[in-house]
Amino acid sequence: MTDLATLYDTDYAQWAQRNAELLRERRFEELDIAHLLEELSDMSKSDRRELHSRLLVLLAHLLKWEFQYPLLADRWREFDGRSWRSTIVEQREQLADLLRQSSGLQSAVDEAIADAYPVAVRLAHKETRLPKTTFPEVCPYSREQVFDDDFYPEAQ
Repeated sequence: MTDLATLYDTDYAQWAQRNAELLRERRFEELDIAHLLEELSDMSKSDRRELHSRLLVLLAHLLKWEFQYPLLADRWREFDGRSWRSTIVEQREQLADLLRQSSGLQSAVDEAIADAYPVAVRLAHKETRLPKTTFPEVCPYSREQVFDDDFYPEAQ
């Protein structure tokens, strides 16, 4: 095991700094390639997990807005969906920020929406106690609508 590989296990910050120095100096043969590849792979996985997680929450709240909000607003005049709106706004902001920082994720958005949607339906079903059949089988929102700050679905 090289000194850098050992450093990876004992002082990650110093390991990262040393690898950066070696890259700047173009001393490629001294790099800890195995751990660098592992870290780069994990970074991509982490960004994709965050994309999926934030889309899941956003889609679940859009579903609740569309299918439960009208029911609650009719029953309780004081219910205005403020907390749901806050969550929708927050998730859209966080997603926009994530996509600005990791623009390579843009190509994964459509697939991530499709993957997150069934989980969002399960979450909306559990939180609202509405039958699963209440919600469309396929995501009813376009990519543009999901990210549009002014889009809030209307009751069916």
